[in-house]
Amino acid sequence: MHYRYSESASQLSCLIAWFLIGLQPACCVGQDVEANNSKLETQVESALVKAPSEWTNRQLEFFEIKIRPLLVENCYECHSGDAKKLKGGLRLDSRAALLQGGESGAALDLQANESSILLSAVRYEDFEMPPRGKLSDAAIADLKTWIAWGAPWPKESLPSEKPTSPANEIDIVARKANHWMWQPVTSPAIPQVAESSWSNHPVDQFILSKLEAAQLRPTQDADPYAMIRRLYFDLVGLPPTPDQVRSFVANPTSENWSNVVDELLSSPRFGERWGRHWLDLVRYAESRGHEFDNDSENAYQYRDYVIRALNADVPYNQFVREHIAGDLLTAPRLNPEHGFNESILATGFWFLGEWVHSPVDIRKDETDRFDNMLDVLSKTFLGVTLACARCHDHKFDAITSSDYYAMCGYLQSSDYRQVRFESLEHNRAVAAELHALDSGLAQHLAELIQLPPMRARLLLPSDGVPISELDEKITDKFLVDYEHLDPHEFMQDGFIFGDGPILPGSIQFRTLADGPSWELARTGGASNDPLWDGLKSISEKGVDTKSRLSSLPRSGRTLRSPTFTVTDGQLDCLCEGQGHVFTCVDSHRLIAGPLHGETLERVDGQKAWTRLNLTRYVGHRVHLEFTPDEDKTLSVALVASGLNETEKAAIIARRDAVAKEIDFAQEQSRKLVQNSLELKRQVDSLLSQWDQRRRELKSRIMLTSRLAMAMMDGTPENDHLLIRGSSSNPGVEVPRHFLQALCSGTQPTSDEGSGRLQLADQIVSNSNPLTARVIVNRVWHHLFGRGIVPTVDDFGVLGQPPSHPELLDHLASWFQQDGQSIKRLIK
Repeated sequence: MHYRYSESASQLSCLIAWFLIGLQPACCVGQDVEANNSKLETQVESALVKAPSEWTNRQLEFFEIKIRPLLVENCYECHSGDAKKLKGGLRLDSRAALLQGGESGAALDLQANESSILLSAVRYEDFEMPPRGKLSDAAIADLKTWIAWGAPWPKESLPSEKPTSPANEIDIVARKANHWMWQPVTSPAIPQVAESSWSNHPVDQFILSKLEAAQLRPTQDADPYAMIRRLYFDLVGLPPTPDQVRSFVANPTSENWSNVVDELLSSPRFGERWGRHWLDLVRYAESRGHEFDNDSENAYQYRDYVIRALNADVPYNQFVREHIAGDLLTAPRLNPEHGFNESILATGFWFLGEWVHSPVDIRKDETDRFDNMLDVLSKTFLGVTLACARCHDHKFDAITSSDYYAMCGYLQSSDYRQVRFESLEHNRAVAAELHALDSGLAQHLAELIQLPPMRARLLLPSDGVPISELDEKITDKFLVDYEHLDPHEFMQDGFIFGDGPILPGSIQFRTLADGPSWELARTGGASNDPLWDGLKSISEKGVDTKSRLSSLPRSGRTLRSPTFTVTDGQLDCLCEGQGHVFTCVDSHRLIAGPLHGETLERVDGQKAWTRLNLTRYVGHRVHLEFTPDEDKTLSVALVASGLNETEKAAIIARRDAVAKEIDFAQEQSRKLVQNSLELKRQVDSLLSQWDQRRRELKSRIMLTSRLAMAMMDGTPENDHLLIRGSSSNPGVEVPRHFLQALCSGTQPTSDEGSGRLQLADQIVSNSNPLTARVIVNRVWHHLFGRGIVPTVDDFGVLGQPPSHPELLDHLASWFQQDGQSIKRLIK
């Protein structure tokens, strides 16, 4: 089946919510309004429709994700307790204030929704609000739906000043102490029951204990016909055949039941059935949504990964680690049949959400994508609504805005790619052997020909006059200097650019028409090795992403620069060869029109400098991606900002002077070799050895591979706390860290790389009380139709409490100790 992304996520959420109103019981909000804040409610109750005391969890979540951010971003500047001057006497920062209204009357009319002044104003029918521009049709539709529900709004104290820095956040310790989900997982004793003959299974005894406390008895067992059908539908999603039914009914023993369970858990259909449950959680789709609903390249590889992982009963903690940081595992899980990297495929889940082509506000587009990614992460693995902390500290749970933006930093430090997953580990081993060959023989050759240390050779040339250094005014404009790059900043998708940049004067081996040779690198920079020419990628026919990047041979062939902020609109790249350079602005990649067309430029090899016009992106975070044309060479030495022609000439002159001294050193070394027959014999033997081994390695390269969506680590980046969630109003920088309520303090992440592997370890740690509880509750939900915690995605204050808290902890602690097998948990 081909999964298309929803044409309108807001319309879909409205339909779901309408459905839930009619069919699901409302959940208690669980917090009373403080007495000193009840006056405003009292003033409107006698004249207006009284607010419902209960709304569904879905309605309240709809408000927190759709409505509150809309009001904060567009209305609070003039209509809240924080406004410098309250306009029209109207506040929109509480439900009571909306019902009371201002000088023109109540903003909401819950008896005649369409007559609400708020709706009329945003439609520009009378008042025109917000004055700086009309809301989108989707936003107006969300407001209309919300008002039709009776304007759901969680009960809370009247709003106070929104935090602009972590200094004035909520009391995390108090909130943790007052809610069950933050408490450690315990191993409760199996309860004693009166009717012990009913079942001796611990799960049954927890259930029976509750029944007996309520003076209830268990219902009668279902007949064998119903039991076997339920079992098949639960585990494989298909009905049993008549023969399978007859076989079980003829022998409905516990032993036979156990055998059928084992058989179904071993069926390939198990992964397909339970994979559907998981794919729903991570919003799996094979298209990008938005206007054109473009295809999502190779999304199906993630789907197939999930099915294989469930069928293989991969331990859940490993499954989670693969999702968060499968690309960073030092020992990735390999497919037992084909040997490809399974772990990296899991990271594709991050990129299954909606992608907007040509967004006008490219920074806001990134914040919206990050919001979706963190929302899915936090609900799926932790059962918390982290996205509710984008505009302000969470109104109820122990989650702060700084927690939210700290987690955004992990995404700022990571990136998207189409990974050559079938050949990745095989070619990684080839690349490691190639590096060992080149570095080992280069060191041996340097000793044979008695090369002086490179630094001394460059600074003390033959005439004894040091080569002049560049003026600091020029070097201050360098953004990326591949001659002086920290090792952890050298990043590429694939292996074609070697183990690191080439340094000036370093020994390089070459295959020429008349045989192998060596030379000293005249200049420095990152350059692709022709050994890797011929790489081909397999992509499904008919994939239509509309992106100008998708047709370029980028997978496994791309050099990624460190991330930097654009301070000058003109960037210059010192390059040689043929290829292209892509400027990834705020992680946006769907280049499908002219709006961001300037982010993709050719490197034509005819001139030293390639100019990037990024005037529109001053102040934005970017990184560059360099890709050579097929079977062509591309070298990148320098990326600089705001250079004038004189400064460019000085840089080239400096490089030419260095190259001249290297040429002299090389000439002296070659003379030394030519003047000694023994030395020449040793050098020729070394070159022959290099050539033979290199040809062998070339023959082992796996040139063809299928592709899949995956993450790639970038340079470590932190995000800024956005005041009121607005991308145009950044506050302080927040170091990357996990939720403070789940770890001791903020525990800043390592300075090298994204830190996602550390994050993954914190999420799966047994000291984290949420991860195990959430997954056992999901399994219970799918088997029985209702979770022990009915709100399976929200264990917080706005969710419902567990019906059997001791049973939940019994299952969670058993799951942690048993090896986290989903199949054994189900059985």
